[in-house]
Order: sequence, then structure tokens, then C-alpha cells
Amino acid sequence: MTDQPLQVGGGRNMFGDFAPKLAELTDDVLFADVWNRPELSARDRSLITVAVLAAGGHTGELGFHLGRAIENGVTQEELIETITHVTLYAGWPNGMAAMGVAKQVFTENT
Repeated sequence: MTDQPLQVGGGRNMFGDFAPKLAELTDDVLFADVWNRPELSARDRSLITVAVLAAGGHTGELGFHLGRAIENGVTQEELIETITHVTLYAGWPNGMAAMGVAKQVFTENT
């Protein structure tokens, strides 16, 4: 899985001047290290991340990761199906909220 796109974070751009340690951990640990480990493809990591964010009701980060998933080769249809599947396990309110974010992200990009 070495031919996958390099995953780069934006922590320093978002919070570097305000919360430099969080920005450093985001960029250097979460993205530079974990996201680029070869044991899972970036595509698989994106599907997992979207599922976990949707299941936990963490819609604040979901829009970013839906876009990242598209960049990593996940289709819109696969993401909708992932959220639909998660809804039945993680709860209707979380799933509906996640699908609302997905609809917003996908309709803005069309």
C-alpha cells in the first residue's frame, strides 16, 4: 500500500498560534505517523474514520473527513452506505445527524 497518497494534517494552520501542542500532535502523530502507516490504506482509514465519527455523533469533524475520504478514493455512494449501516448500530440520531452533514457536503460539491 505504498502507492497511496501522503496524508497531511492541517493542525498548524488551524491552531498553531493558539494551541501549538495540539497542532503538533495532529500533524506529526495523527497524520504524519498514524494515517501513513502501511498496514491500512488511506481509503480504509477514511471509511473507518467516517464510521467512528458518525457513530459517536462527532459531526464537527465529519465534513472534513468526508472530503478526505473522497480524495482517498471512497465514493459518495460508499460513504452514504457507510453512514446508513452505522445508523442501525450506533443510533438513529447520530446517523441522521451524520447523513445531514453528508448531504450538505455532497450537495455543495455538485
